[in-house]
Amino acid sequence: MQLDDSDGALDSWAGFCALTGELVGGAGDLSVGPRVAPVVADLCARGLATLVRDYFLHNLEETFKNNAVKKFWQKFHPYNNSSAVERIKFCVQESWPEDVLSTALEDICLEKTYQEKCVLVLVHALQSYEEKARNRKLQAAECSSSLMPRYQLMVSSVLLTTLPLSFPEILNVYFKKKLEELNTLMDGSGDNDQLASHEFSGGSNVSAWESKMDIDSQETVISESGNLVKSIGKVVHDLRCLGFTAMTEDSYSSAIIWLLKSKVHELAGDDYRIPVLGCVKKWIQAVPLQFLHALLTYLGDSADYESESSGLKSPLASRPSSFPGIGVPSEALLRWHMRLEYFAYETLQDLRIGKLFEIIVDYPESSPAIEDLKQCLEYTGQHSKLVDSFISSLRYRLLTAGASTNDILHQYVSTIKALRSIDPTGVFLEAVGEPIRDYLRGRKDTIKCIVTMLTDGSGGNTSGAMNAGDNLLEELNRDAENQENADYDDHTNMDEKQAWLNSKSWEPDPVEADPLKGSRNRRKIDILGLMVSIIGSTDQLVNEYRVMLAEKLLSKSDFDIDSDIRTLELLKIHFGESSMQKCEIMLNDLIDSKRTNSNIKTSLLRTIETVAGQEETEMSHDALDATIISSNFWPPIQTEDLTVPASVDQMLSDFAKRFHQIKTPRKLLWKKNLGTVKLELQFEDRSMQFTVVPVHAAIIMRFQENPSWTSKTLATEIGIPVDSLNRRIGFWTSKGVLTESVGADVDDHIFTVVDSMSDVNKNSIVNESSEAFQMNEDEGESSIASVEEQLKKEMTVYEKFIIGMLTNFGNMTLDKIHNTLKMFCAEPSYDKSLQQLQGFLSGLVSDEKLEMRDGLYLLKK
Repeated sequence: MQLDDSDGALDSWAGFCALTGELVGGAGDLSVGPRVAPVVADLCARGLATLVRDYFLHNLEETFKNNAVKKFWQKFHPYNNSSAVERIKFCVQESWPEDVLSTALEDICLEKTYQEKCVLVLVHALQSYEEKARNRKLQAAECSSSLMPRYQLMVSSVLLTTLPLSFPEILNVYFKKKLEELNTLMDGSGDNDQLASHEFSGGSNVSAWESKMDIDSQETVISESGNLVKSIGKVVHDLRCLGFTAMTEDSYSSAIIWLLKSKVHELAGDDYRIPVLGCVKKWIQAVPLQFLHALLTYLGDSADYESESSGLKSPLASRPSSFPGIGVPSEALLRWHMRLEYFAYETLQDLRIGKLFEIIVDYPESSPAIEDLKQCLEYTGQHSKLVDSFISSLRYRLLTAGASTNDILHQYVSTIKALRSIDPTGVFLEAVGEPIRDYLRGRKDTIKCIVTMLTDGSGGNTSGAMNAGDNLLEELNRDAENQENADYDDHTNMDEKQAWLNSKSWEPDPVEADPLKGSRNRRKIDILGLMVSIIGSTDQLVNEYRVMLAEKLLSKSDFDIDSDIRTLELLKIHFGESSMQKCEIMLNDLIDSKRTNSNIKTSLLRTIETVAGQEETEMSHDALDATIISSNFWPPIQTEDLTVPASVDQMLSDFAKRFHQIKTPRKLLWKKNLGTVKLELQFEDRSMQFTVVPVHAAIIMRFQENPSWTSKTLATEIGIPVDSLNRRIGFWTSKGVLTESVGADVDDHIFTVVDSMSDVNKNSIVNESSEAFQMNEDEGESSIASVEEQLKKEMTVYEKFIIGMLTNFGNMTLDKIHNTLKMFCAEPSYDKSLQQLQGFLSGLVSDEKLEMRDGLYLLKK
């Protein structure tokens, strides 16, 4: 054959085109293969090898596109052309999209397999010519080696350019359903290592399951799991052969992540008393990793970690530890493990952060949830997300006008303890706690609530529904126990070896840390110190405690102060002995009162026995227990004039005389409006017992002399104003002891003793409502002047200074007024805090003596 024979070239080309058409469209008939080699050799010898290759690939592409690809996408047209609602109906069908996808992949893979055989025919022909050309030392284009890769690229290109938008969604639905089915099988089997004991090998063939279980039901589950993984692996293999490798991996990856998140949500739930993270990590190794291990083995991608083909090793792990049922994992499986664990940590972290407010409300019962969150944050490092989310929850749910100060304080204490577990350095507590502290400083009853929490642990929560972790007295106990060992923790007392070891474990503060606060200031989180920082001054807390302690001690009738002494000793440890000196004297007064009462009663009894013929007084001295206080060390006591019955007055006089004899030159000055009186009232048909304040006792005892009194006459006898009498006598009318009627004077009511129960029943409804009102009003009265009242009285002397300054300067800021008072007020000296001054100025604004504009105080015009 001559190379310049054009007719021969045309004949060879025509023959090649005919053979190509017959081979490509032969519907499985490869019998024309032997005739292709000589024609291809002739064309290659004429330098037409690339033309032969391109023409053959073009024919394959057209045939593949018009037949296989068109039929492949047609199977998904019903889903592609449906609405969103109709697509949901497709998804709920049990066998969709498994049947459609498997059938479509099977058909197109058969067509592709046949075309690959056609390509191999041409490859063999080209290789035969190239080998002869090398033997003859002739130049020949190397086309055989690039033919199959070009074909694979052509197949992928055709499918991707005709890809419907909904096909990735179909793949996601398929893998989600299959993995959910696999998870159900694994959960129901009770043995999560079943996939691990079975290995797949070689291409698309699966080896027999090597079962070691004796129970038939478990063997059935193993078989079903193996078949399920085999069907999934075949689909993945077919999709990868068609060029959908990246899309397939994305689909089953998203399905695994979706299943993982669903499992985390299922395990976490709203029960914060059970740790979740460990169960999630076990589930990851039991289900997703077992599935991936079996799938990668099926696909031939499970290269050993130590093999050179495993690629670049992960920088996050050295040699991996073995997984249950898997052994040493491959590099791909190791990367999957780290990826899944990160998603698990992040998902659980987001769940716990979203419910952190509820978790802290339940603290310390919710400690397992806090521990899970701590581990998640250590792994993900997303601490700022916790701070931002929790501050938002606090402002929306807690720092509102509808929340009581007690609830806010309880939540704050629980927040301190919970965040102390998460971050011992206190960096994030600084950011989270600042909005709470700022809000509490603006509430008037904050100090009182804090002191109540310190003394009885309830914070004024009368319902009693309170976490034990909110009891500040427990924190005081802990501080007292740890105080002795505090010096041993100081870095200055460490030896050089320990200091060197500590320096090796040193870590810098997080980036969220306040640079103005040193690291050592954060190492110990003192709950009581943080509570005091809300108030701003220890003196304010001590003063409020003195007032509350005084009220509590004055209301005692049994001198039982053991718990108060214990609380005071704990407070002295934390706040110092000097600040609690007055409180200690108050408690000593009660101890002395108990001893003095005993001595005086014994002395009076002996006097009565030794005096011959002396008549007994109307009331026994044993009925009197006097609380004797050192008024200079107690808060100001509110007094009220009260005339007690003669018998009581005589008893008080005898007691005072005997006290003067024993404690010369000290004398008693009775506060007759203070204390409690136990009474027993006897009527014609009943007897009633009461514990009341002295003014109530003085009122009812007057009715022994006269069964009926007018309000004005009774007020004169007792020595109190008429309006005060009308308010207080309502207690007895509410109890059905007295009845009220209108006298001749409309303003002068008549009160009469009720001797019969029939008269009580007539006024039962009115009495119940009166009782509720009267009791609430009595509770509002206090025998001790409050800290606010004391402060207002002390600050009154500075009012003229403030008005004079504003008269001269026109307007001044709070800081300027504060500094000016400190400089120029020498007698009396000004020693108040900025917050106390602000409260006093707010009172002057309320009294319309001052006004405030844009942060400036000025005189009211």
